[in-house]
Amino acid sequence: MNNVIERRMIAPNVHELVVEAPEVARGAAPGQFVIVRPFEGGERIPISISDWDRDQGTVTCVFIEVGASTMMLAGLCKGDVIPTFAGPLGRATDLSAVGPGATVVAVGGCYGIGSIFPLVRAVRQAGASVHVVIEARSSYLFYWTDKLRKVATSLNLITRDGSRGRMGHIDQLPDILRERLADKGGKPDKIYVNGCTYLMKRATEVAVGMGLGTTVNLNPLMIDGTGMCGVCRVSVGGRTRFACVDGPDFPGEEVNWKELFLRRKAYAKEEKLGLLTVRQNVEHPGGKCAGAGRTSDAADRE
Repeated sequence: MNNVIERRMIAPNVHELVVEAPEVARGAAPGQFVIVRPFEGGERIPISISDWDRDQGTVTCVFIEVGASTMMLAGLCKGDVIPTFAGPLGRATDLSAVGPGATVVAVGGCYGIGSIFPLVRAVRQAGASVHVVIEARSSYLFYWTDKLRKVATSLNLITRDGSRGRMGHIDQLPDILRERLADKGGKPDKIYVNGCTYLMKRATEVAVGMGLGTTVNLNPLMIDGTGMCGVCRVSVGGRTRFACVDGPDFPGEEVNWKELFLRRKAYAKEEKLGLLTVRQNVEHPGGKCAGAGRTSDAADRE
């Protein structure tokens, strides 16, 4: 059992969850995830680790409320108990080639804005430069910008409606790289991408068009997170891999994206039915938590 220290909405349908989990905090590393059950008898869902405090024994996750289980998770308040919070799971992001003088680009969107934070922090601690690119439909969907700005070499924002930063989509990445890395011909040493499947796919296509590769943090369906069930299998480089134990990081240019999209939709009907059931029986997320509405950094309110 793990106690909830805090749960707050930081953008529409995006929640920050801080949990007391000292064993997970001691072993956490960039790129890893936890398996969570929000209530007894609930399904096991994977959520990326976005931060941790080893001294306090806490772990922070950012998740999007999209289905029945995440809706239940979004209804938790300080002092509630989570029956399962298992981890850290998955292989940590390989940063062995990242050191002083290296240049890294970290791309994030949706929940990935949070999950790239440990990577950005680790890269800077290794003495390398890291240029962060985050994208959203509109400015009100950004969060953790102050937090990222404190550890990044530069923070670059893209919005599809042009309300903040550059107007467009991840297709703006080449222009950002040319500007930030003019002395290197717009070529970073590594590009890491965390976020929704479409963002990772499109960012990889854009990078390949520039003669670059990416490392993506895949998010397939998953049950146990230990390689036992096989639900998280993905095709990478023509081979079947398990995202939970072989990943979740993989070379983006080797991923069979078409197959991944299809597998993620395999239980769409059942997911909708589950969500309808929860909506009929559960109080609106955050409604029972005093002060659990959205809070945000000052920069996000510009």
